[in-house]
Amino acid sequence: MKTKKDEFDVDFIGEQTSLTKEEEKALSEYFKQKKESLKLTERKKIVRKSKTVNK
Repeated sequence: MKTKKDEFDVDFIGEQTSLTKEEEKALSEYFKQKKESLKLTERKKIVRKSKTVNK
């Protein structure tokens, strides 16, 4: 069984202070888009699998 490892590209510039509301919103939007993109990719995989099975 393969394990999935998440890798984050994090860069700290200056002090490690809390995020502003704008930064929090930007991150939230980014992760929502990323999640939707992954869902779309999964749907495409399912469609491809069903097409190959039907042939």
